[in-house]
Amino acid sequence: MDTPIIHTCQRCGACCRWEGDVCVTNEDITAIAAYLEMTEEDFIEQYCRLQRNRKGLSIIDAEDGACIMLTENGCRIQAVKPQQCRDFPYKWNFPGWENRCPGAGKTSYTPGE
Repeated sequence: MDTPIIHTCQRCGACCRWEGDVCVTNEDITAIAAYLEMTEEDFIEQYCRLQRNRKGLSIIDAEDGACIMLTENGCRIQAVKPQQCRDFPYKWNFPGWENRCPGAGKTSYTPGE
């Protein structure tokens, strides 16, 4: 039996700075564009690129490599973040994620730790 994942997001943005694609589905695009009060076409043009595997779209990176939606105050689209982001770390993760995520092993939100 797999060990259950204990994790509570600390809103630190560490996962928003990891290398790799932030894949967006058609549903994600619709929700994010509406949230940002822009058309889907404008959202795609301004904030998306072709995934590295060329099988869909991803949100572009900022100049520092973080997700373009990460701001000083956290995720700009937290209320409608992509399914990939909502699923981490329960439906997908990678070896060693626990060492890079301050929320690993936490059962409550503890800002600043």
